[in-house]
Amino acid sequence: MTKTRATAIGFIAVLLWALLALLTVGSEPAPPLLLNALCFTIGGTLGIIWTAASGKLGQLRHVPVRVYIFGTLGLFGYHALYFSALRLAPAAEAGLIAYLWPLLIVLLSGLLPGEQLKAGHLIGAGLGFAGAATIISGGGGGFEAQYLPGYGLALLCALTWSGYSVLSRLVGGAPTSSVAVFCLATAAASWGLHFLLEETVWPAGTLGWASTLLLGLGPVGLAFYVWDIGVKQGDIQMLGTSSYAAPLLSTLILVLAGIAAASWGLALAAALITGGALIAARASTGAAKARK
Repeated sequence: MTKTRATAIGFIAVLLWALLALLTVGSEPAPPLLLNALCFTIGGTLGIIWTAASGKLGQLRHVPVRVYIFGTLGLFGYHALYFSALRLAPAAEAGLIAYLWPLLIVLLSGLLPGEQLKAGHLIGAGLGFAGAATIISGGGGGFEAQYLPGYGLALLCALTWSGYSVLSRLVGGAPTSSVAVFCLATAAASWGLHFLLEETVWPAGTLGWASTLLLGLGPVGLAFYVWDIGVKQGDIQMLGTSSYAAPLLSTLILVLAGIAAASWGLALAAALITGGALIAARASTGAAKARK
């Protein structure tokens, strides 16, 4: 598989994550850990079925245990920290801190063997973060000291996902099918914590269950498989920068669905994110030419 194709496949995850907010709203009133358990059960089962149908089920026995531990900690850790952060701090400010992960991916990727971090990557990631900040903090009231625990968890959330994404390159020999095991292990942990910490409230009606099913199939399912291909075989710096399209597309979808209102801030965010992606793409193209 070419690097360009792997990058394009990885970007499918960004498009799927753009549906996360809309489908999460639709899945109410299920509590976070229960929703996490349901979605990862669907996503993991989907992966196991695909692996079995492709005749690759046997290869899962040869994946080192440390890889399974690494992947499970990445998926479960990110979501547990994210949900906890939003419980302890306002969603806008905590979400903004959590969305440092694309910028951190760009910065940390420069430490990987064979990768070269250029000024264009940094500028592009910075513009992307500014665009995401414009969207996420639009209705926020500013950072307050009483919410420091939540802010701290949001920062750990960003470090967890960026670290998982970058370090996945170092376990590139593990097949993408191993993500199915990560998902099922994350589901098992989520079920256990749900029964310990939450009251069981199932999604409401046809809309609630349809939203939950789509979450498990897409943003909390297929997205992790295509992201695995992208970060292992694609241009990880380009993927990191382009990930800022997720909050932009998510907001646009909410506007089209009538859940959020259009604004000049959204237009500014679109310009910043698009401009940042173009600058990063140009930097990646220049780096590729220099290696030839």
